[in-house]
Amino acid sequence: MGETKTETVVLIPAFEPTENMLSVLMGIQAKTDYTIIVVDDGSGERYARLFDAVKERGCTVLTHSENLGKGCALKTGFTYLIENHPGADVVCADSDGQHLTDDIIGIAERITPGSRTAVLGVRGFDENTPPKSRFGNSVSSLLLKLATGISLKDTQTGLRGYPFTLLSWLTEQKGRRFEYEMTLLLESEAGGVKLEQIPITTHYENENRGTHFHPLFDSVRVMFGVFKFLASGFTSAILDWALLFTVLALTGNLFISVVVARTVSSIYNYLINKHFVFGAKGVSNLRSAPRYYLLVAVIMMLNYLILALLADVVGVPIVLAKLITEGLLLSLSFTAQRAFVFKRKTPAA
Repeated sequence: MGETKTETVVLIPAFEPTENMLSVLMGIQAKTDYTIIVVDDGSGERYARLFDAVKERGCTVLTHSENLGKGCALKTGFTYLIENHPGADVVCADSDGQHLTDDIIGIAERITPGSRTAVLGVRGFDENTPPKSRFGNSVSSLLLKLATGISLKDTQTGLRGYPFTLLSWLTEQKGRRFEYEMTLLLESEAGGVKLEQIPITTHYENENRGTHFHPLFDSVRVMFGVFKFLASGFTSAILDWALLFTVLALTGNLFISVVVARTVSSIYNYLINKHFVFGAKGVSNLRSAPRYYLLVAVIMMLNYLILALLADVVGVPIVLAKLITEGLLLSLSFTAQRAFVFKRKTPAA
């Protein structure tokens, strides 16, 4: 007996769509037997005719009474699939016609049922790509790499495929609007989600002027983890200084003061980084604490060596040498804590 074919659902969030949406549906229906679900994200009566036409083509339409954002529209679709299409894999596509039917089919065919692998349709950014899209993707891709270590060619793609096993995880992630799709990338490693990139062709309508992507906003979203790390280090330093002078005033012993201040501030920094910066509550202290203090020792040694090299050998002024050293080690510390100290185990599929 052959294997039972997994149902494939194409999920299309739509807010104030154009006639292109119907062309997307017709293209899919002409070549596949995929189930199509469209989420009307509060488009209003003005667009009722288009959504009625979607229903007439045998597609399911889920409706928000008001505009809640693309993230909410996707999660509405995922929840509906869990409840009404158990076991179905899903391909998310945009309603504006940017994604070609053959690429939608290509993404669907690369989904592995039962896995924890998301399939991303990756666009080629060449001279024909609208400057806004090319610039925005370059910025967010670079910052995503710096903040998480994840290398993606296209962080803004709306063409994504997910096996049914990921739908519950998808509904649990934060985000109401376009930042939701970036959140999925940022949280993928923590959720044990692998990312597979598949080249696609993208057709841009009107120079992509209708895109909702905002380079600055998404860049801040990507770098939020780095900002939290900097805040953790800053508050730890303040605590260290406060304890040093407090204990020194009480005991008059510099050695005891340094030990107490550094011990308490390092425990504070460890706990803040674990729970607030890297969200690693499920990581055992028995596993992460020794790694953290090993890293502290390594950073301390490197701090001395680099500072001595710059100041004593190269001749860099001590203040500038200190700034350069701290900048280098800050990046190293963040990367090491993310990838080594607080790295979470991959959940079983």
